This record gives sequence, structure tokens and C-alpha cells, in this order.
Amino acid sequence: MAVAVAKGRRERGLGSERTREALVGYGFVALPMAFFLLFFIFPVGYAFYISRYDWQIFKGPFVGWDNYRTLYHDSVFWSHAVRNTLVYTAFVVPLQMALGLTLAVVVNQSIRFRTFFRAAFYFPSLAASAAIASIATYILASDGLFNVILRHLGYHHTNAWFSQQSTALPSIIGLNAWTTSGTMMLFYLAALQAIPVDVYEAAAIDGAGAWRTFWKVTFPLLKPGHFFVATLMVIGALKLFDQSYIVSGGTGGPNYSTLSGVLYLDRVAFTDVRFGYADDVGVAMYLLIFTLPLVQRLLFGCF
Repeated sequence: MAVAVAKGRRERGLGSERTREALVGYGFVALPMAFFLLFFIFPVGYAFYISRYDWQIFKGPFVGWDNYRTLYHDSVFWSHAVRNTLVYTAFVVPLQMALGLTLAVVVNQSIRFRTFFRAAFYFPSLAASAAIASIATYILASDGLFNVILRHLGYHHTNAWFSQQSTALPSIIGLNAWTTSGTMMLFYLAALQAIPVDVYEAAAIDGAGAWRTFWKVTFPLLKPGHFFVATLMVIGALKLFDQSYIVSGGTGGPNYSTLSGVLYLDRVAFTDVRFGYADDVGVAMYLLIFTLPLVQRLLFGCF
């Protein structure tokens, strides 16, 4: 009888201890979850709610799906904003990955001043993109440093690179690829150092050269790193805003050549003061940003 009572007390004590541990755990996650729900999930739901109203400064009349119908026929959004965003993403992401992987392979070797080169390559990523874009407008001006160098090389380019329709978006692509290459280098460097040394020893025994070892051993084993970097960069590229805003003065010019989806949302919301329609633009961009990483998962075989 005494044994049964003692056993029951231990079970009740154990149960209460587990309850206290569970409550402590829930207490630790309660604040982050509340923050996530309040500042991430609620705004998404509220955006869907606003998108069905003719919302300006204050709540306007209910218009149902009219805003979405207008967006469906909005040639500026689809032909310029979305097109520019997809073109920018298609070119800048492979360029970022190639530069980042190249730098990572270089600084992963046993070279002198390796720590210095790692810090130097990463340094542009520490600067604010808005500050870099502002400086780039002077470097790529008609009489800027870049055109001066081109003239000395025998190529005469007299116009500002951000002021021409044919060169504005490519200039942003090159600028952002250079700016983010240091961050991509760190990601790839971590993935390179996670590869076992045994596979390189086996490749050396088989007589594989440097290029064959990289292409047949290193590159395939970096598949998780490729997926992580590509997903991160695609999401960032689809949210292009600050560079296109600065170089065009917020207009997306010249001739819509630097107009991105997020910049178009900003113009509709704060220039045209059409918050309901701007929410429709935001919903469309959200669905685009949500869908493309899923396509990437399928392409990388992660399902």
C-alpha cells in the first residue's frame, strides 16, 4: 500500500514537473510567435482585406474583385514592372552565384593574406545599398569615372548609364551582383568547408585534375548550397526597390526601364494614393515571390 502511494506521488510530481517545463517552453516561444503573428501574418491578411476596397486615405467603398480585374488589364504592371523584375532576377541571380562561388573557391585555398581577401571581398556587402547606388550615379554619369576609363580604352560612351533605356537595368544588375557577391562568398565558403576531405583524396588518387575535381566532385556536392543561395537571391531580386528608386528618382524611368514590381507598388500607394489597388499589386508580388521558390525546390529535386 505504501509503495503504491509513493509511486502515485512520484507520478504526480513527474507530471507537474513536465507541465512546468512545457509551460516554460511555451512562455519562451509565446513572445516570438505573437510578434510573428502581429507583424507578419496579420499584415498579409489585412492586405487581402484592403485589396477589395477603394481604399485611399481612409476606408472607401467596397469594390469586390474590381481592383483585381483592373490589375489583370494593367499593361504598365505586367509589361514593364513584372517583366523588368523577372529579367532582372533571371540575370542577376546566376551572376551573383557565379561571382560568389568563384570568390569562395579562391579564398578557400591556402594562399597568403587569405583573411584579408575574405574581408576585402565581403566589405561591399556591409555598405548600405542606397549609399552604393547614390555613389554609382556619379561614377556612371556622362562625365563620370567609368566613361573616362572607357574613353582611355578607345570606347566613347558619352551618356549616363542610368539615363538610357538600354543600359539602365543592366547597370543595376551589374551593381547589385558586385554588391552581394561577398555575402554569396560566405555562404559558398561554408558549404565548401563542409565537404569531406576524403572525396578530394579519392579524386587525386584517380588522377583527376583541378578542373575535373571541381566539376565532378565539388560542384555536385554543393547542391544544398546552390539551392540555399538561389532561393535567397531570387527572393531578394524580386523585391528590388531601393536601387531602381534612387537611379530613376522614383519614376522607374527612363521609359519604365527600371520600374520594378515593388517600385510600382510604391508609386500607386504614395503617389496616386490608391492603397486598395496598391494592395492588389502587393498580393500579386507576394504570390510571385511565394511561387518561384517552390519552382526552385522542384528544379533542385528537394521534394
